[in-house]
Amino acid sequence: MLKGIPPILSPELLKILAEMGHGDELTIGDGNYPGHSLSDRVIRLDGHGVPEILDAILQVMPLDQYVEHPVALMQVMPGDTAETPIWDTYKEIVARHDERGAGAFEEVERFAFYDRTKEKSYVVIMSGETAIYANIILKKGVVKL
Repeated sequence: MLKGIPPILSPELLKILAEMGHGDELTIGDGNYPGHSLSDRVIRLDGHGVPEILDAILQVMPLDQYVEHPVALMQVMPGDTAETPIWDTYKEIVARHDERGAGAFEEVERFAFYDRTKEKSYVVIMSGETAIYANIILKKGVVKL
């Protein structure tokens, strides 16, 4: 155990977060996300929801300060009547860690989101989140000590 580190951040995940550089991205997938199909580097955090994981990561990793939208959400498919109240929770969490708050977010079309994960995500973190459209991409910023 370490002092000051959220216990949900496993040694494996801490190592990967430390390896990531400025501009690298990570994807946190909900329970339905095809993470293993999109990446060879997958960390499973079954039993944990995306909000809990998001908050823990943002305690140790800043969002990219040099892009307008360092946070991406998977856009609801046209014609789908799904509601996404979890996005409000994400915006509250991000606002606690980044002054841009809701302005840090963009929505990405579903298949473009998958492609972005496959091409750009350093790691996919698979959660046990049951909310739909609960997937999120974070772009790492510069750590200033």
